[in-house]
Amino acid sequence: MQNYPKNIKRLLREYMARAYEHELHRELAKLDQGFTEWREGGISNGELSDRLHQFEVGPARELYKKYNYLPHDMTVAYAIVTGLLNRDEIPVELLEAISSWLAYYQSLKEDDALKEPGE
Repeated sequence: MQNYPKNIKRLLREYMARAYEHELHRELAKLDQGFTEWREGGISNGELSDRLHQFEVGPARELYKKYNYLPHDMTVAYAIVTGLLNRDEIPVELLEAISSWLAYYQSLKEDDALKEPGE
């Protein structure tokens, strides 16, 4: 991550956490469907256990890596361009600080080369 001022670093952490919560919620909602099916007798205990395992080694692990190993500025810019975060709710100083990453992800999106969240 670039050497941003403290206020920008704080905003990056805050909005990165918001993006993570949005993505995690989406994945947990999918997992919750499995619990509903299990409670209604539609799937077995083993099937539910397998779905839990697949969640842990799949989406949960990928989100952990994305939000713990990638630079915060890249992650926040990606979340803005893909709509995980509402651009209108992002402070102007943060948008300006990560403008190069926003332009990068926007160009990928325009070229249909940007992987959307959950794909």
